[in-house]
Amino acid sequence: MQTIYSTSKEFTPEFERAVAVYRHKIFIERLGWQLPVQDGLERDQFDRPDTIYVVAKNDEGDICGCARLLPTTSPYLLGEVFPGLMNGAPVPCQHDVWELSRFAAADLKGGVRENANSSRHLLGAAVVSAAAHGASRLITVSPLGIERLLARMGVHAHRAGPPLFIDGKPVFACWIEIDAQTVQALGVADLVTLPAPAPSTH
Repeated sequence: MQTIYSTSKEFTPEFERAVAVYRHKIFIERLGWQLPVQDGLERDQFDRPDTIYVVAKNDEGDICGCARLLPTTSPYLLGEVFPGLMNGAPVPCQHDVWELSRFAAADLKGGVRENANSSRHLLGAAVVSAAAHGASRLITVSPLGIERLLARMGVHAHRAGPPLFIDGKPVFACWIEIDAQTVQALGVADLVTLPAPAPSTH
């Protein structure tokens, strides 16, 4: 699996379109999300020239995973569309907190096939990219099933608030801590520099 880290302004028009087609197939055709669509492409107002993407390609060169990273100091999905998922707490707006959205790791060849190893690889790549931009935490808007997936991976994740039903499906805001537990669980400890622990006051 090849992983590409880039902003959309660095994509060729053909590759940017291929990512939007992949997202349409996953999030709209397969998952039935109510999202903006134009000509079979899934994009929204958060797909900006400076948005960071992590895209996985299989051995044949086809897209088999994608993720989007947004700083919480600029407009982002949770802050603009789903602030109620924070259960009354203020939405994050910090340089070291980034939002992970549009996460999918599934090969479309011969139908959609999910792969736990692919999800782990893609999430690890997203964590590496976010950490390189100064993130110490990720926040996501996720279907409830993601909670079980993260627990199976051993990632340090926890709810920011209780789930709410959106378009008839339970959705929640989830913190993912970029710490020793998470980077070890995702196999990227050698690629992420964590802050030194605070000195003991004893």
